[in-house]
Amino acid sequence: MISSGFSGALKLTDLDDFITPSLECIKPVQFEKSSLGTGAKIKIGDDGSYMQESKSGKSEKLKQVEISLTDCLACSGCITSAETVLVQQQSTDEMMRVFDAQNGLDNKKFIVVSISIQSCVSIATSKNISVECAASKLCGYFKKLGADLVLDIKLAEDLALLESQNEFIERYKSAKASKVQKILPMLASSCPGWVCYAEKTHGNFILPYISRVKSPQQIMGSFIKDFVSKFRNKPRTDIYHLTVMPCFDKKLEASRDQFFDVDTETKDVDCVITSIEVDALLVKQDINFNDIVPEKFDTGMNNITEDNHNLFTSSGSGSGGYAHHIFCNAAKELFNINIDEVEFKPLRNVDMKEATLEVNGVVVLRFAIANGFRNIQNLVQKLKSKRCPYDYVEVMACPSGCLNGGAQVKQMEFKPNREFINALENTYNELPKSNPTQNNNVKYLYSNWLNENNKNDYLFTTYREIKKNDQPLNIKW
Repeated sequence: MISSGFSGALKLTDLDDFITPSLECIKPVQFEKSSLGTGAKIKIGDDGSYMQESKSGKSEKLKQVEISLTDCLACSGCITSAETVLVQQQSTDEMMRVFDAQNGLDNKKFIVVSISIQSCVSIATSKNISVECAASKLCGYFKKLGADLVLDIKLAEDLALLESQNEFIERYKSAKASKVQKILPMLASSCPGWVCYAEKTHGNFILPYISRVKSPQQIMGSFIKDFVSKFRNKPRTDIYHLTVMPCFDKKLEASRDQFFDVDTETKDVDCVITSIEVDALLVKQDINFNDIVPEKFDTGMNNITEDNHNLFTSSGSGSGGYAHHIFCNAAKELFNINIDEVEFKPLRNVDMKEATLEVNGVVVLRFAIANGFRNIQNLVQKLKSKRCPYDYVEVMACPSGCLNGGAQVKQMEFKPNREFINALENTYNELPKSNPTQNNNVKYLYSNWLNENNKNDYLFTTYREIKKNDQPLNIKW
């Protein structure tokens, strides 16, 4: 696994989307004229900074160029490593700056933290404790820092599953009725590494296949910055929304223009930190995880429903169970067949799995789970050659999906990677399951927040092709 933590789909040098010593960022920057004149040499100082030294011996420290994630997303050239580019506003330093600043503010920020179940599983496995224990201690840690609300992301996951199932039914019916091209297969949209790769590498060929439903992180952003904002009578500008996620690609997702409100100049998700960053911060702060006082998650709805909050997951893969849920719903809605469990069988490798539904000996549904860039490449090639047999594909950039995200806590004791991943999957699968259709909080939101006029803004998104920037400055001689 590459140390920067970004997914493999964003780090392939043959696609010109990862900075190496032979590749430069082509973002134009303004340089101030040096007072040292010509003939100066560049030297590296003791602290690692770059110094410009004139012939007379006079030296001047060079400024570090800052490039934001928004700059990266607007460029077709590269996705950067944390070591190469200064990632602004997406770090534990920025998070702690916001928490520390609360003490001196009259108009304090209303801080909301949303935690993914995959991060809870990762930290639980690394600490050899239960997921429920890890989740409650994470909740306690952020509340001790000063968070006003700490939520898990299951609410947003359920909304994403329900909207995805509906979108698939519409696509399937349209494809069978009109033979319209580029409706099926529907490809999952919750992995930002996959989406970014699709936009930059295959553009308008592949984008129509991708589901328009936002990822759970960004649905959570809409929920916090709109519903919670109004429910708590807090202006959007006064809310600071932090998420804890299993991969660095989520930082890129939160920085997309589509998730920025122009009127208030605020993002749906203000800061993304990852499982491994939380773990490193605890070490830096000399905090023993076992000593953290556990707290219960909030609902964000002030218990206006009768649900007692417990930690649940969805059936299926550790990436949210999209393929499993949509398959079961489609079997019921399209063919009136009730299915509780779906067996996805491995094909050539464990990261490419397939499940089918037969009616009278004829395959009527064919779903797949494609994890890792090798399988993504094969999938795209099949689409281009019109040999793709699938109706739906759950696509994730990381091998083994989100549980094995690039920013998950690494194993302390050396084990074969497959054994470690199996331990993560087993831990996830042992958690209690819940059906999104039975979530009372979700039902309340559909009745009191979401409607046909605003659903498109809060639950759906758009994509855009990013064309290669073929300018002379980018040519390697």
